[in-house]
Amino acid sequence: MSAPRKLVTRNRKARRDYDVRDRYDAGLVLMGSEIKSIRNGSINIGDGYVQAKEGELWLVNIHIAPYKDARRFGHSDPRRPRKLLLHRREINRIISKLREGGMTAIPLQIYLERGRAKVEIGVARGKKRYDKRADLAKRDANRQIERALKDR
Repeated sequence: MSAPRKLVTRNRKARRDYDVRDRYDAGLVLMGSEIKSIRNGSINIGDGYVQAKEGELWLVNIHIAPYKDARRFGHSDPRRPRKLLLHRREINRIISKLREGGMTAIPLQIYLERGRAKVEIGVARGKKRYDKRADLAKRDANRQIERALKDR
């Protein structure tokens, strides 16, 4: 039996703007004041992405608000890069996919599991405008079919 997850935040723009191919769960290297801010829900991952540097993966451009009760040991830069913790095989697989043309890695959601913050990252390809319109039309057609079947 797995430990229960407590969802902290979800990247709602991810499904609209990207076609997510693979998903990975990763740990985060955080300071004490950052985990307290995450538990309070003071985090924004909408603009975040994953970057490969020297064989490691880093979560870049997510905003974790400073914890107001932290004294001098709090984090000073809310947008600093944070290291992701994954198995070497997963890191190599993600880096090879990022080297393909048009692929990127984005954070999909942040959750707490056994008191530790985890991030679900997705390796994705960006959608074009016509892809987004096609998805919207398909969803609208399915909704109309469901309504017609329900009214019968």
